[in-house]
Amino acid sequence: MQLTSYTDYTLRMLIYLAAVEHPKLASIKEIAAAYQISYNHLTKVGHELVKLGLIQSIKGRNGGIRLAKTPEEINIGWVVRQTEDNLNLVECFDPEKSTCVLTGQCRLKGVLQEALKAYMQVLDRYTLEDIATNRSVLKSLLQSPGISQ
Repeated sequence: MQLTSYTDYTLRMLIYLAAVEHPKLASIKEIAAAYQISYNHLTKVGHELVKLGLIQSIKGRNGGIRLAKTPEEINIGWVVRQTEDNLNLVECFDPEKSTCVLTGQCRLKGVLQEALKAYMQVLDRYTLEDIATNRSVLKSLLQSPGISQ
């Protein structure tokens, strides 16, 4: 299973903001530069993360974004469920779209459902804090001028 770029960028933005550490504000521009990814894509991600209550957006000249929750409160499995619009590994996961003649008799669907459940259970065991514990290393790798060393 491959996560979409949207989910990838979501997780990267959260990791960046965890590395910056509250209450410092970051900008989407500096995050895009640090990861060398599209500013426009990150703007969409940032908007969604505000709606989900994961980040705060502060307007104005000295504005920016920061985590709205502590890294310990942000569950990775929950984030993936919110940002992935389709976790169907194969078409038979959606009976309305399935054209497979084996639907209803094939055991592969059950095996894949079990694998997906295990995958999500692993993600559910981790928080943003778990994946951003090495903040000083992350800061140096991101090398963005907006992050104080």
